[in-house]
Amino acid sequence: MQFDVYENPSARMRDVYPFVVDIQSDLLGALATRMVVPLAVTALRPGELPRRLCPVFAVNGTSLMLVPFEAAPLDKRLLKAEITSVRERSYDIISAMDAVLRGC
Repeated sequence: MQFDVYENPSARMRDVYPFVVDIQSDLLGALATRMVVPLAVTALRPGELPRRLCPVFAVNGTSLMLVPFEAAPLDKRLLKAEITSVRERSYDIISAMDAVLRGC
């Protein structure tokens, strides 16, 4: 579902991007794919990141940076068990995507 967090199905990329966030509207649930945004491991402190573009989320006790400019469709069958939801931070995610799309 929208704003749910899943383990990155790509074992090759999991060290850098351990999780992905489903950002696609649930109205499009019949499609075979879901638009996801990776959550990246970063050594930067939150104050060193472009806050609007790359908000930081805590997942399983780890601080991870949203990487909205790497959003991509993913076969929804690859998204297994939901780890958590970041629905309460939906504004931050939408704002980050807006920054990617409109540059503001």
